[in-house]
Amino acid sequence: MPSFKIDVSTAVVFVATAPAPKLANKQTGERAMDRETGAGLSTVGLLISDEGEGNLYQVTIPETGIPEGLAPGTPVRVVGLKARDWENEFNGQKRHGISFRAVAVTAGA
Repeated sequence: MPSFKIDVSTAVVFVATAPAPKLANKQTGERAMDRETGAGLSTVGLLISDEGEGNLYQVTIPETGIPEGLAPGTPVRVVGLKARDWENEFNGQKRHGISFRAVAVTAGA
């Protein structure tokens, strides 16, 4: 499925939840890995505010793109943010949504 670039150049972005490992399999605890680089993936909750509206997004980022000590409340910049729609079927029920992925987050507003 295609992905779409998201322009956050005018947005204010804060860390809402600290990075947590993204799991490929919750039952076994297997961590999700970036297919291109082999780096472990993490999810970070980001509060993105622009044009008077703020939203919370769970963004997947390779661990190589996350600075040490990233904590809630930290202002950050997002590098290479993209959105992709997804759909799957589990136990006969179709589910769908939008996933968010970034190359990195850097400290500073």
